Amino acid sequence: MLTYLCNKAYLIEKIIANNNRINLELENKARLLFDYWFIQFDFPDGENEQYKSSGGEMVHNQILNRKIPENWSVKELSDIANITMGQSPEGSSYNNEGNGAIFFQGSTDFGWLFPSVRQFTTAPSRMAKKGDILLSVRAPVGDMNIANTDCCIGRALAALNSKDRFDGFLFYVMKYFKQVFDRRNSEGTTFGSITKNDLYSLKLAYPPKELIEKYDNIVSKYNEMIFIRSMENQKLEELRDWLLPMLMNGQISIRDAEEHMAKNFEQNE
Repeated sequence: MLTYLCNKAYLIEKIIANNNRINLELENKARLLFDYWFIQFDFPDGENEQYKSSGGEMVHNQILNRKIPENWSVKELSDIANITMGQSPEGSSYNNEGNGAIFFQGSTDFGWLFPSVRQFTTAPSRMAKKGDILLSVRAPVGDMNIANTDCCIGRALAALNSKDRFDGFLFYVMKYFKQVFDRRNSEGTTFGSITKNDLYSLKLAYPPKELIEKYDNIVSKYNEMIFIRSMENQKLEELRDWLLPMLMNGQISIRDAEEHMAKNFEQNE
């Protein structure tokens, strides 16, 4: 029995680890492309050359105190994103029985991409929609997950979605700001939290719509593959956490476990 449990647990963990490895590779590709195009400004120009490296016109921007491409503008985060700051409901409304709305208090609920459901509230206040970016606004500031269901968010979180439906672009904008926060922390400027005004007023060099569309079309394919594997992992983790105690307690037989696992693995191939 022990050998069987170890083998099956190892198989599940191996699949989860492989999915995470592929997801990380896809995310790194999207982040690298974002850096090339929107930070280094080496995006493809009209002649399919790298803009800055091939001598594209750059102008100094006083707000950002750096040079940006001549036809770009500067926007604040609130210009491009709908932002909802979290607010925690009354503590007496919390429960673990599934009554009311799913409630995420902060980054302690975060997983690799999707948060884990631990609490519910019968008195939800601020809500996030399925697909929203969930951003930690308290230490560690800038950590992110994606809401895979409508949910209530506490004061340690904010929810964001793109006003122009460029959610792939917005996701990596926030990944970039996370790097900024981390760099400032390493330099001694500690961010214990970020206020609503600070979040709303984060500034970025904003490209023409056509370039964002081009980027979003590329990363949306990456994100779709990441989401699929992340959902698979979530199901596999639930299977693992359900299966092992049931076997150990003798509540199901090895045969039943084999059939249950075979069914789940077929769904995840």
